[in-house]
Amino acid sequence: MARRLNAPSEIVARLSKPDSLSERIYADLRQRLQRCEIGPDVRLVDTEIASAYGTSRMPVREALLRLANEGYLAGTTRGFMVPRLALSDIRDIFEVRRLLEPQAAANAARDLDEPTEAELTAAIREAREASRLDDVERLIVANIRFRAAWLGAVRNERLANTIARFVDHVQTVRLGTLRGSGTRKVVADGLEGLYDAFLRRDPTAAAKRMATFMAAAEEAFFSVRKAELDREDAAETPDSKSPASKSPAAEDAR
Repeated sequence: MARRLNAPSEIVARLSKPDSLSERIYADLRQRLQRCEIGPDVRLVDTEIASAYGTSRMPVREALLRLANEGYLAGTTRGFMVPRLALSDIRDIFEVRRLLEPQAAANAARDLDEPTEAELTAAIREAREASRLDDVERLIVANIRFRAAWLGAVRNERLANTIARFVDHVQTVRLGTLRGSGTRKVVADGLEGLYDAFLRRDPTAAAKRMATFMAAAEEAFFSVRKAELDREDAAETPDSKSPASKSPAAEDAR
C-alpha cells in the first residue's frame, strides 16, 4: 500500500520565502527526491500535499506536473509516484551521461572560479568524513553537493540542467547501491580524482577522470541493481523447489 508524503516543519518554513510558490514546492520536492527521502511506495497526491504544506492545490499541482514532465515522477490513477526504473532505463541514462559529462567536466575545470573551488573543497571534506565514518546518507549528500558545485561552473546552463536531471533520475535507487562497500569506494575515489583535476584547472584530466569515474560507477551500479532486481523477482515468484509448487508432471519426471 502506498504511503502519504508529510511535509516537515522546516520545509513549510522555507515556503514562506519570497518566490513563486509553485517553484518553491518544486524545489523542495526535488531536493527530497535527490536525497531519496521519497521512496517508491510514497504516493504524491496534490490535495494531501497542499494540506501538509498549508497552501492551495494549484501550485502543488503545477510542481508535480513539472516533476513528472522532467522524469522525476510518474502519473498514476491517483497522484504521482517515483518511477521504477528497469535496467534498460538505467542503461540509457548512463549512455547519455557518458556522452555529456566528460565534456561538461572539462568546461568546468576551464572556467572554475575561487568560490566554486571553495565549495568543492567543502564537499570533498564531507565525502572524506562520510567515508571514514562509513555514513552512506552523508556520502550521498556530499556527492550531491560536489556535483552541484562543479555543474555550477558550467556556463552552458542547458547542458548543466540536462546532466543534473539525468543524474537525479537514478538517484532514487542510489541509496541502495551505495550500501555496498565497493560502490562507496568507487564514488569516493572518483570524487578525489575529479577534485584534483578541478584544482589544477586541467580540462583534459577532468574529462578523462570523469569518463573513468562514469565507467566504474556504471559497472558497480549495474552489479548491485541487478542483484536487487533478482531478489525482487525471486520474492514475487513462487519457489519452484518448494513442494507446493511442484506440478504432477515434475513429480513424475523424478
